Parts: sequence; structure tokens; C-alpha cells
Amino acid sequence: MAAPIYFNFLVLFLTNSVWTRSVRQVYEVTDPDDWTVLSSDCPQECFCPPNFPNALYCDSRGLKEIPTIPSRIWYLYLQNNLIETIPEKAFMNATQLRWINLNKNKITNYGIEKGALSQLKKLLFLFLEDNELEEVPAPLPRSLEQLQLARNKVSRIPQGTFSNLENLTLLDLQHNKLLDNAFQRDTFKGLKNLMQLNMAKNSLRSMPPRLPANTMQLFLDNNSIEGIPENYFNVIPKVTFLRLNYNKLSDAGLPPNGFNVSSILDLQLSHNQLTKVPRISPRLEHLHLDHNKIKSVNGSIMCPASVAVSGEHDSFGYAPRLRYLRLDGNEIKPPIPMDLMICFRLLQAIVI
Repeated sequence: MAAPIYFNFLVLFLTNSVWTRSVRQVYEVTDPDDWTVLSSDCPQECFCPPNFPNALYCDSRGLKEIPTIPSRIWYLYLQNNLIETIPEKAFMNATQLRWINLNKNKITNYGIEKGALSQLKKLLFLFLEDNELEEVPAPLPRSLEQLQLARNKVSRIPQGTFSNLENLTLLDLQHNKLLDNAFQRDTFKGLKNLMQLNMAKNSLRSMPPRLPANTMQLFLDNNSIEGIPENYFNVIPKVTFLRLNYNKLSDAGLPPNGFNVSSILDLQLSHNQLTKVPRISPRLEHLHLDHNKIKSVNGSIMCPASVAVSGEHDSFGYAPRLRYLRLDGNEIKPPIPMDLMICFRLLQAIVI
């Protein structure tokens, strides 16, 4: 019995040794000749770490231009500089780029040379936060999976901007200058795999039209949205997390079953103008209603489990999965209905 056990340990040791050696060959540079190659093509204003040969660090160096990027680079860090332009020649040999961080620069749309970004056929992540963009840049590479454009001056989305971005899963447009007229019915056409859309801190008064069907996380906090159209969520049947905090939602702006959507698990409606609890889905798990104008709560509607005042089980509970509830900052006055108090004991967390 000892022989097979010894043999298994030996195989495991040898396998791990080979795996470790192969990983080190990819990420570590031990050959002096390789060190020479790395230092020779590294831009003098940047840093090329010898133990991470696919990365180039040019961040926080007061750069006004993008240096020529070596062909071996996958990860490029250019954030926190004074860069105003993205020229095509800087990336002419950088065909392996997967990640570009250009946050906190001074890039404008006029400074992006047409084709400079679209030529990067393997690019997955593009960070352009805290710049001076006035519209979503285009064209972009079809390979792109995440586009981060927070804290710019974006007020326009040219027609066809997203038409070829079928691999994009995350689009962050928060803290820009988007108005309702920035969107057409086909604005998001092409985003077949988009899962997270963030348009918080803009100037929207209406829900954006015709969102991508696979959207799961929709963030619209800090706008001026007044209502939800009838059957709005039918076009995004997978939406799970919905944030509409700090808007102008009122009872009159909500259809009877506006939020009674089976896919929604986390619903955030804090800091609005609601005077009553909207009808919600039995599948809802988290509900944020704090800082509205709610005066009373109907226990039969809010009860998260099939429990009646008598303690007997009912056949149907309105929100049997509700685990977190916020009602603080409203105008609710005691006494709290007894059936609601029974339900509160079953919640994992409640703020009232």
C-alpha cells in the first residue's frame, strides 16, 4: 500500500514542479540577454518591471504625450498625466495590448486620432475616466469588454458608436452631462452582451430607451427621473440590480406594477418622493425606501414571509424572500402594524 502512495506523491511533486517552472518562465526574466532587450525598448520616461515584462508603467510622470509602446506590452498605465492626444503612431507596434489606463489626463475627442484605438484588435479594458471628452469616442475595437468614461463632459453618443461592440460587458458613463436627447431608440444597438450600465450622476429626466436585453445591473442614481414607463423592464428581462436613488420618482410616475419584476433582487429607491410602498416582486431580497415621504406601511403588503397576525401560515406571502429593508428618513408614525412587526423579526436587517 505504501508504494502506490509514494508513487502518487512523486507524480504530484513532479507535476507541481513543472507547472511552477512554466509559470516562472512566463512572468520572470532571468536571462541577462532578456534584461538587455527589455531595457533597450523601454521608453526612458517610463518603468519596465523586469519581473512583469508585459507591463509598462508611465503613470504620474507629467507626460504630455504618449511614448511609443513596445510590441511586448499587454498592460499600459498612463494615468495621472497631462496627455491631450492619442496618436495612432504611439500604438503602431502595440498589437498585444489588453489594458490601457488613461484616467486623469486632458484628453479631448479632437485629440483622439481616428483609428488609434480601433487598431488595437486585442484590447479588453479601456479606462478614460476624468478626462475632457464631450462624446463617447469611436471607433473602438470590437474586442473591448469594459469601457470606463466616468467624470468626463460627455453629452453626446453619436449614432452607431456601439454598433460593433458586441463583446462589451460593462459601460460606465456616470458623472457626465447626458440629457434625455442624447439617446435614440437604437443608441445601444450592438451591445448584445452588456451586463452593467452605469449612468448615475447625469441630467436624465426619463428612463433611457431600449436598453440592451442582457443588462443585469442598471445604475441611474442622482438624476432627475420622474417616472417609469409602463412595461419598461420587459426589454431587459434579466435586470437584477436596479438603483434609482436620488431621483424625483413619485407615486404618480409609477405604473401599478412598475417594479413588480421577477428578475429584480435588489431595488434601491432612496431619496425620492414616494408616499407609499410600491408593489414589488415576491422574489425581491433587498429594498431601499429610506428618505422618501412614506407615512404608513401596510403589513399585508410588506410582509416578507407567509405569516399572519395569528401566527398561522398563509398560502401566499407578498415578498417571502425579502432580507433587507430600509424605511428610515420617512414620515412613518407609530404604531407599526403588528403583522409587520412579526415580519420584521424574520428580516436579517432592517432600518426604520
